[in-house]
Amino acid sequence: MTEILQILVSGCVQGVIYALIAFGYNLTFSTSKTINFSLGNVLMLGGVVGFSLYVDRATGQLLGYPYLVPIIGVLVAGVIAGWVVHKFAVEPSLKLKSEYTWVLATLAMGIIIKNAVEQIWSTGDYRFPSPLGDDPIRIFGAGIYPQEILAVVVATAMVFGIEAFKRYTIYGKAIQAVSEDKETASLMGIPQQQVVKVSFMLSATIATVGGLLVAPWTFVSATMGTSLGTKAYVVAIIGGLESGFGLVVGGLILGISEFVTARYISSGYKELPGFIILILVILIKPSGLFGKKTIKKV
Repeated sequence: MTEILQILVSGCVQGVIYALIAFGYNLTFSTSKTINFSLGNVLMLGGVVGFSLYVDRATGQLLGYPYLVPIIGVLVAGVIAGWVVHKFAVEPSLKLKSEYTWVLATLAMGIIIKNAVEQIWSTGDYRFPSPLGDDPIRIFGAGIYPQEILAVVVATAMVFGIEAFKRYTIYGKAIQAVSEDKETASLMGIPQQQVVKVSFMLSATIATVGGLLVAPWTFVSATMGTSLGTKAYVVAIIGGLESGFGLVVGGLILGISEFVTARYISSGYKELPGFIILILVILIKPSGLFGKKTIKKV
């Protein structure tokens, strides 16, 4: 019983992180029908910035700054990264009205961010000490680290906060209006380009915060965001790119399936079920488990 509970706890923690990053894909897709494929490396940027403002890389000792400093640094880094990706990768592609240029442009931006971190910062792996300590808390025999609880609380608050922002604020409703019909939204006076730009900045900020949250248990390195970014995209496809609820369900499915596979089959195959589910969803319901079917007018 304890073993099953441990799998569920660990799987849910991982799944909530996947869902949080997947919300970054959801935001940009909603407003511009584009996906920021550099999001994994933007997440890594958050981990690196947070680490640099909290830990001395040479000695591994804390710099002595309060944890608020890396939090502010990560938020600023996210806003800047989102603006840069939109300005130099997505906006030119949208002006060209190309369906595929933005894919290559965002991928290239991710590679540039990763290479810049490797050249300017380091290619090594570094331990990020959790501000909440490394002693697990026992709940009915299952262990969970304080950092994991913090990650779940922050990620859940951000997920519900984003949904509330989209539903109950004027700017959130503008995002939904642009998502539904760009031309009509423009005729109603909604600044479409501004909404798209803000969605990219918000998306990148979600990713950098995610990087800071996961850094204590993944180690900080230039490659830490590659796997997380890919799996979050898998979650978005499984749950449905435009469904907030679907992203949460998709994240939990992927997170729990990984831990079940690692425990009862082999850790080497833990990623296999997620990709099998992805293939089945694409074949049976391409819009995702909770996605809406898109009808194209011809």
